[in-house]
Amino acid sequence: MSELILGQTLAFTADPFVESHEAATRHERRGAVLVEDGHIRDVGSADALRAAHPQATVTDHGDALILPGFIDAHAHYPQTAMIASWGKRLIDWLNDYTFPEEMRFADPAYAEEIANRYLDLTLAHGTTTVASFCTIHPCSTDALFAAAEARGQRLIAGKTCMDRNAPEGLRDTPQSAYDDSKALIEAWHGRGRLGYAITPRFSPTSSRDQLSALGALWAEHPDCAMQTHLSEQTDEVAWVRELFPEARDYLDTYEAAGLLGPGALFGHAIHLDPRERARLRDSGAALVHCPTSNTFIGSGLMPLASLRADGQRIGLATDTGGGSSFSMLRTMAAAYEIGQLSGTALHPAQLLWLATEGSARALRLEDRIGRLSKGGEADLVVLDLASTPAIAQRAARAEDIWEAVFPTIMMGDDRAIAEVRVAGRKI
Repeated sequence: MSELILGQTLAFTADPFVESHEAATRHERRGAVLVEDGHIRDVGSADALRAAHPQATVTDHGDALILPGFIDAHAHYPQTAMIASWGKRLIDWLNDYTFPEEMRFADPAYAEEIANRYLDLTLAHGTTTVASFCTIHPCSTDALFAAAEARGQRLIAGKTCMDRNAPEGLRDTPQSAYDDSKALIEAWHGRGRLGYAITPRFSPTSSRDQLSALGALWAEHPDCAMQTHLSEQTDEVAWVRELFPEARDYLDTYEAAGLLGPGALFGHAIHLDPRERARLRDSGAALVHCPTSNTFIGSGLMPLASLRADGQRIGLATDTGGGSSFSMLRTMAAAYEIGQLSGTALHPAQLLWLATEGSARALRLEDRIGRLSKGGEADLVVLDLASTPAIAQRAARAEDIWEAVFPTIMMGDDRAIAEVRVAGRKI
């Protein structure tokens, strides 16, 4: 069955960090997306597609803006219930808030409850794909995959591995990390829209032996992703230097273990030295910008514009619950604010691209999600560009699509989400 979804459409034809926003985008004031069997079959003007497909059912969203569903490239679903916890920097925040909460995920029922709550919250904010850390408990990974499968969602996730510098109830071993992760890969990776990410939390909580074991596992399953953290805070970087005195730098702790290459996702990556920047770019790895988390925990300002100018592959993420919002709109707003503090005002086209195609590229899924293009999976979000009185009065003065959408980026929340589609199905 075919369905035409009508509204304003905004499609990217190029990278707006490379081309001008005019050259990189195609805006239809009265556009349409043809959806069939969970995929986008065509995108164009409403009049042309209605004439070409007279039998299709029609859903008309008027002046609302149809975009690809948002993609959150780095999150911690087990931190859902402890989001917005007060007053700590990274290491104390982990010890005082995160680790006690993650201990609770040994209970499969609790893991299932939070997994469903988390996906419901993110879908309500227009996020249709997530890359998430779980806990060391395999049941936490099973719970999130099962919840995503029930919704037909695309998901990247993995069991977090830690064998040191964590409470006893949150430590595994090099062998159990390998064995548990391998079993989860066999159970879930490539099943429907699900993909596995081999997941060492970060070098301070994984021994050399554990990092090497996970590097060996990734070599055996190179079509999996690998996700971890890198250079989030300066005291963390100093700690890594103490723990790995033989390493050239923080990145080298992963590189030496075989955990660097295409498909690697490094969250934060704020405090990088020139060798790390060059190796990350040349290896084909991706960095993930987590702006609300970086300001909330006091980590620093990622030099996004400079990294993009270097040719880095970069996605955007909430980093729930270090990040202070489930919303990719709020995340885009924070990225804009950090850009301003760093001397670079990101254009609305760049912000929307980061939250859609940019994150899809980071996950190496740009052939399937993140774009309004023929053949892609029909994960869509429809934005009401006048969702609150404050937004509406500003958007009413807009002279182009960018002035119309920017107030929603800066001030929007779940009220701006008029509709969400997952594989074409209305949520």
